[in-house]
Amino acid sequence: MRLQGKTALVTGAGSGFGRGIAQAFAREGAWVAVLDINAEAAEAVAGETGGLALACDVTQGAQVADAVDKTRAAFGGLDIVVNNAGWTVPNGPLLATDEAAFRRIYDVNVLSIFHMCHAVLPWWREQRAGVMINVGSTAGSRPRPGLTWYNSSKGAVNTLTRSLAVELAPDGIRVNAIAPVMGETGMLERFMGCPDTPENRARFLATIPLGRLSQPRDIANAALYLASNEADFITGVILDVDGGRTV
Repeated sequence: MRLQGKTALVTGAGSGFGRGIAQAFAREGAWVAVLDINAEAAEAVAGETGGLALACDVTQGAQVADAVDKTRAAFGGLDIVVNNAGWTVPNGPLLATDEAAFRRIYDVNVLSIFHMCHAVLPWWREQRAGVMINVGSTAGSRPRPGLTWYNSSKGAVNTLTRSLAVELAPDGIRVNAIAPVMGETGMLERFMGCPDTPENRARFLATIPLGRLSQPRDIANAALYLASNEADFITGVILDVDGGRTV
């Protein structure tokens, strides 16, 4: 198994891409800490994967640090972190987003990575090993209208990923990102800005050469590769998982 003996922590793992990643990691032999702001969702996924469920608001540094400490105590270490938790306002006019919503976007999508770095990097540097995977979006490189503030937050994730990769490479720490195209998750209608009808979905599918939305298994397979020893010479990469959307 590709992650046998490894320990991993996945944020936003109670549903969607995060759940798919947690399931794939567990299937490949990893012990997985399932973090989600929804404690019941975290418990459900931990039950499926045999992992550790932790309620955590990733915008709160103290909660992130506590989750990392509990993961290390439960598993005896932590090898892989996936910063998957994300949030957006519904697709719409950019001036319709108020400051509170803008801050929420950046707190969940960007500040959460800041908190995670402070929680894990000191001892990853001591052990000279660690893998961080950030779940970004094609919105960070090929933005759609109506999601300007979300797009910019994912652009920040892309730049942050590359900068972390360069700075942490001498410490033996790899940092990569996955950039999914719009996916079949609970946030789909927010991204579309309209009801998920066959007609509305067809408009979005027309922009994806392979003709479908991303699915949790697509993102999980990419994360599995980047987390594994097969990718031990890969860092600073933004891996588009997009059916050709950004070509």
